Amino acid sequence: MTMGGPQIIYGRRPVAEAQRGRRRVLRAWTGADLELDELTRLAGSPDHQGAVAEVEPYPYADPAALLDSPEALVVALDQVQDPRNLGAVCRSAEAAGAAGVVICARRAAAITAAACKASAGAVEHLAVARVTNLADWLGLAKDAGAWIYGADAQAAGPYTDTDLTGKLVLVLGSEGRGLRPRVAASCDALVSIPVAGRVASLNVSAAATALLFESMRQRSRR
Repeated sequence: MTMGGPQIIYGRRPVAEAQRGRRRVLRAWTGADLELDELTRLAGSPDHQGAVAEVEPYPYADPAALLDSPEALVVALDQVQDPRNLGAVCRSAEAAGAAGVVICARRAAAITAAACKASAGAVEHLAVARVTNLADWLGLAKDAGAWIYGADAQAAGPYTDTDLTGKLVLVLGSEGRGLRPRVAASCDALVSIPVAGRVASLNVSAAATALLFESMRQRSRR
């Protein structure tokens, strides 16, 4: 499902990945075509690295289709609002071989140019789906045979003691607030990522990376 009109993306990796991804690149510019100030104006950011492109709207996936495989690994984000965090999660999810990422359609970051840049172009290959009600979708995921684990810094069970194989949804909360009560209640269990320093918890993208690669480690051993 695509939404909106053409989109501007920027950065060498995002533009390169778009050129071999699912959506068509309509136009592309580099420092050989335009002055840096003009590239910055087009990108809306000075972080373009001399590469800007106009691409088709982002093709959001069918959220139900992410659970088709009996070994599907899916990340669900509960109103994560920073596009850079979203992009970083998508980068880790793609690297870990996840089936996709589910995001909220409201009060949450979407796949924008900033998210694409933070993902290093991973969003061009990863399935990302939007849902109106995350708790309801988690219920459907359970009906499809998935186990649902939410990340919570206060949870008693550490993530390394949890079976993260099979059809699985990892749920992470928004910056600062964490999981909303109904979303947390929709999980089969909550797991923590123990920390040894003075900071009480990890950034959402760092937490997602830890959970994803623990799941990948367990799957490779099985």
